[in-house]
Amino acid sequence: MRDLDLGDGILVPANLLRAATSRAGGPGGQNVNKVETRVTIEVDVDALPLPDDRKTRIRERLAGRINKAGVLRVTSQAERSQLANRDRALARMEELLSDAIAEQAKRKSTRISRAQKTRRLEEKKRRAQTKKLRTTFD
Repeated sequence: MRDLDLGDGILVPANLLRAATSRAGGPGGQNVNKVETRVTIEVDVDALPLPDDRKTRIRERLAGRINKAGVLRVTSQAERSQLANRDRALARMEELLSDAIAEQAKRKSTRISRAQKTRRLEEKKRRAQTKKLRTTFD
């Protein structure tokens, strides 16, 4: 297995990753029944070589993927070969971790312009008038 490159010079060594294989489901005939092509990659979040604030960010953003023991798990069974599934799972793990540790830009609050507000209200009045004219008088 290879090291994970999370960007900004952060590397997760391959010895922190655990890989397990199992039989994949779905179509594939005899190949599915006898070959273990599904690959599951696991990493303990506490063991990652990151500062505590980034580990916390990972726990918050990937809470649905981390179990009670603090292990992040990624599975791949899309390909027919174990090697291709391992590469996909590693790439997905790399992507998830790098996205989770990235700082999100603060949202800049914006205001609706007076002209836009006026246009919206005028359109509402026009629409209300149109509907009012449709009513039948008994």
